[in-house]
Amino acid sequence: MRWWLVVASLWLLVVLTVPYAQARNRTRNQDGETRKRKRDGQGHGRSRAGRSRPLKIRLVPGPSIPVEPGENQRNTLFLEPYKKLQEQHASYNVIPVPSDPGESVTPLTQEEIQRILWREEEEHREEEERLRKKDEARKKRRKQRKEQAERQRKIVEERRKEEEEALRLQVEKEEEEWRRQMEEMERKRQEERRRLEEEDRRRKEAAEREAREKERKLEEERRRQEEMLREKLLALEEEEEEEEEEEVEDAEEVWLRGDVFQMPPKIHKEPKEPELLPAPIPRPPAATEDEPKEMEAEVEEAEEEEEEEEEEGEEREGVVNRRVLPPGCDISDVTMTCENVKLMYFPPLAIPELRSLSLEGNNISSIPAEAFNGIPNLEWINLKKNKLTSAGIDAKAFRGLKMLRRLYLDGNLLDTVPSDLPSTLQELKISENRLRGIHKNSFQGLHNLRILELEGNLLSEGNADPLAFAPLNQLSYLRLGRNHFRTVPQGLPKSLLELYLENNLIEEISEAVFNQTHSLNVVSLRHNKLDETRIAPMAWINHRNLESIDLSHNHLYLVPSYLPRSLVHLVLVGNNIERIPGFVFAHMDPGLEYLYLSYNKLDGEGIEPESFFGSYNSMVELCLDHNQLVTVPSGINEMTNLHFLRLNNNNIRSIPDEGICDLNHSGDSTLVAVRLENNYIDPQKVSPTAFSCVRSSSSVVLKPQKTK
Repeated sequence: MRWWLVVASLWLLVVLTVPYAQARNRTRNQDGETRKRKRDGQGHGRSRAGRSRPLKIRLVPGPSIPVEPGENQRNTLFLEPYKKLQEQHASYNVIPVPSDPGESVTPLTQEEIQRILWREEEEHREEEERLRKKDEARKKRRKQRKEQAERQRKIVEERRKEEEEALRLQVEKEEEEWRRQMEEMERKRQEERRRLEEEDRRRKEAAEREAREKERKLEEERRRQEEMLREKLLALEEEEEEEEEEEVEDAEEVWLRGDVFQMPPKIHKEPKEPELLPAPIPRPPAATEDEPKEMEAEVEEAEEEEEEEEEEGEEREGVVNRRVLPPGCDISDVTMTCENVKLMYFPPLAIPELRSLSLEGNNISSIPAEAFNGIPNLEWINLKKNKLTSAGIDAKAFRGLKMLRRLYLDGNLLDTVPSDLPSTLQELKISENRLRGIHKNSFQGLHNLRILELEGNLLSEGNADPLAFAPLNQLSYLRLGRNHFRTVPQGLPKSLLELYLENNLIEEISEAVFNQTHSLNVVSLRHNKLDETRIAPMAWINHRNLESIDLSHNHLYLVPSYLPRSLVHLVLVGNNIERIPGFVFAHMDPGLEYLYLSYNKLDGEGIEPESFFGSYNSMVELCLDHNQLVTVPSGINEMTNLHFLRLNNNNIRSIPDEGICDLNHSGDSTLVAVRLENNYIDPQKVSPTAFSCVRSSSSVVLKPQKTK
């Protein structure tokens, strides 16, 4: 037993000495690193304050050291880390590492080794605790920063909501003020209209009274003259009878003298017409043969009196012309109306004060050069529904009208625009004619023209010169419907505000067609042949004033993309639309307000959750009736400004509680009317909260419903 202990002691001494020698060699090779560590305050030895530092140790693999069972609890605690090291690395020997290479090393006892290990373990735990606290502090700071950012975001969001609410209130106030002003203006206009109508009625009554009084006076004068003529006729008859008696007596005296062989026949002379009767005056060409004789005598007497008293002057001349107007014509102040009286020619007039002339619904086929010489101050001429031809209108007919503002030539037989129209013209209508083209000089000089209507003609892009509209630098309203255009006409004026091209053959909208019309506000392209693939992406997306587009009754299968940013009013009724793509309205500012998608082919899969994105706060009217919907489309309950909703004539079978109304919305309700009739809904199964956001329950239409 003792021999075994001696051998074990020698072996342990050798094992401890050999690694120490190797450590000294490595220490010499790394002298620079050792000095650096000493300068930095690292390593073992003495600290800067002169205190002794813990001795650095090295663990060397070696035989495991058994622990005597009789050791106390303290040694057991000290040896606990050492046991863990033994479990991890089999067995280790602990040797001290000197701070100075020349310093001798004293082997450590087992208790010192355990204390060193325990101290290292404590330092390790303290370092972990410090790192854990540091990490917790960092997480806490990060959480505080996040909370602060969240609070800041909430403050900004609340401020933004407050600003939006203030802006909304201001807009509502402005709208209310605008509506009030419009109502006030409308009320004033109605009052002014009533006042004018009352004045016109009074004026007409006064004119009628004056005419009746004049007619009565003329009737009395006529009777007086007839009585005088009757007396003259009786006197003449008496004179003729006396002359006859004298002649008979003379003849009897001749017979008694025997100058003749036969008795002369008795002569009966017819009474002569008195030469005092006035010569008959021919009637006007349009006068009828059925006029009463009293009216004829009255006209003849009046004309005879005026011819005797007439002095050359425009005023007197005007009175004469008023008296010879065809039946059915009417003159009131400065307005003359001769509508549907079967005039065959342009009536000769000499009424300088005349401002308005309406000859609608006659058979006038020509306008001579001197037609307006007696009425040079006309401001409005209505020649609708006649038989005017381009050859029948003299080139100089309208040249002298320096105050003409409106000229209506609808419903005639014109094939070209009349030439030499006055530059003062502001409104020109030549619809329902046979115009076969417009040339670059068709509107030459009409720089004041604001309204031009050329509907129902034979115009197309082939016979409409792109330079024809160039002189119309103030044109704001253009109607070209019911023609034969396959594309939008080129050369549209920059000033144009409203363009109507319905009932044509338009198949595409090119990218450059609206480049110059930046003020355009309304475009109507209904009843054409457009589909979404033939609308250029950049055709109108950047227009900032284009608010209304009508694409009804075309060949669309999708709601078109790249619609104008400023769009407010979109009509897509009567197409083949099957889907509303997501985010198609997202780019619009301030947002779409009126969307009409009635009479299409939308079903349950055609509307995506993002289809109405961008219009939740702006939509006012939404019409999805006469489609194939089986459920209420998603997104409707998020429309905070919706007033009218139409979902009738679909295949909807139920109304979810939050399908139309958002139960979490606490603001005032804006929904005024909801149409859901002609679906498959059972009214008894509809939840009372489904229409909680509708202002009045009577505004929800649920009956009738289809039978299953």
